[in-house]
Amino acid sequence: MPPQKQAEEAAAIVAGDIAPFDNETERENGSGGYGKEEEDASVFNVSSLLWHGGSAWDAWFSCASNQVAQVLLTLPYSFSQLGMVSGVILQIFYGFLGSWTAYLISVLYVEYRSRKEKENVSFKNHVIQWFEVLDGLLGPYWKAAGLAFNCTFLLFGSVIQLIACASNIYYINDHLDKRTWTYIFGACCATTVFIPSFHNYRIWSFLGLAMTTYTAWYLTIAAVIHGQADGVVHSGPTKLVLYFTGATNILYTFGGHAVTVEIMHAMWKPQKFKYIYLLATLYVFTLTLPSAAAVYWAFGDQLLTHANAFSLLPKSRWRDTAVILMLIHQFITFGFACTPLYFVWEKVIGVHATTSICLRAIARLPVVVPIWFLAIIFPFFGPINSAVGALLVSFTVYIIPALAHMLTYRTSSARQNAAEKPPFFLPSWTAMYMLNAFVVVWVLVVGFGIGGWASMTNFIRQVDTFGLFAKCYQCPKPQPPPAAAPQQHHR
Repeated sequence: MPPQKQAEEAAAIVAGDIAPFDNETERENGSGGYGKEEEDASVFNVSSLLWHGGSAWDAWFSCASNQVAQVLLTLPYSFSQLGMVSGVILQIFYGFLGSWTAYLISVLYVEYRSRKEKENVSFKNHVIQWFEVLDGLLGPYWKAAGLAFNCTFLLFGSVIQLIACASNIYYINDHLDKRTWTYIFGACCATTVFIPSFHNYRIWSFLGLAMTTYTAWYLTIAAVIHGQADGVVHSGPTKLVLYFTGATNILYTFGGHAVTVEIMHAMWKPQKFKYIYLLATLYVFTLTLPSAAAVYWAFGDQLLTHANAFSLLPKSRWRDTAVILMLIHQFITFGFACTPLYFVWEKVIGVHATTSICLRAIARLPVVVPIWFLAIIFPFFGPINSAVGALLVSFTVYIIPALAHMLTYRTSSARQNAAEKPPFFLPSWTAMYMLNAFVVVWVLVVGFGIGGWASMTNFIRQVDTFGLFAKCYQCPKPQPPPAAAPQQHHR
């Protein structure tokens, strides 16, 4: 590093702008965290443009793209359960609540890495994950809790992507049932084992966000052009079960934190992540609020039996384009959700540090099989989002980060030596504790408690109605062939 740059870095550290570590010396030639260092990072090449990303912009695209996957299609369904006013308010509320806990996770990552690097621990050829942060700061019991909730959430998040793929393609080609499409897309999504890490999602994150932007505005414009359906009724909210099912689906919408640490670790300057999730959420609002409101305005209570917004909009080339783009994006999001699971499995079997992409890809394949199987067992698009939100996202995204932050900085010495001080908009440690306590209590009671009861009630109702291994969940019933006209006998 040139002397001038060293001086600038030292000045920034003293000023408290960044912690004394970065990943710039670990930029690789497309290996995603594994391989030799770049000889000249400034040299333009196609690989660095499309494959090797670690900037703040890359992180922003990853966070925004990861938030608005298939849930974009289920938010109108949630509005039909909640009503328009509650739908808008809860989106904004959980959006800011999720941004706050993402900020807490970023602070804890910086704290953990700062402590470890003071002990001369190197993270080259090793991706730091959330459960390791909890282990380093709070001990093995927290590691076990973080590992259990995070892995289960990511497992079902991947399942949801497969279900969504089958649900969406059915609206273009209904010659195959949704279960058969799940088999096909399970095989396609298994190819994500070849993407080494979040360094290598640069072009995919950009394309993913572009695709969901198109889909969101297609939903908005198509619903407005379609106008209100004949006899449309907006009766929501009508039942507590439906109301809290919709609320937990929105809680799930802004809970993409299960990959936050991995996205941070892929950055060249992880300290810049602090407000990226908030900025991503503000952009996501421009997609989710207009589309959900417009589709609910147009179709009202019909959405209660149509969890996928595509199912009510008339077939057109615009809709087919949106379906295809969402299919590609769901493939990308499947990779987002699965990659941390790949890392965990690699560490378990001892191949995480290898530089062979082929060896790691083969080792990762067993992770895809249970995901594939669960998508075939529970093909309930919509209700499964709410169940995952209440039982898993509530702890992974909201409760555990808030509690971990409170316990990490419970002593005055920890607060004095903190790598990251309280933010400028909430400069008091006491205020931070109060906000964290509110997050824990609210999500534990409303999200996990009431939301868990409502979501599981609704989920069990779907199982009772459609059964496990449903061949074609919420598909239109085939029309009986027209009866033959009676022959007339003429004398």
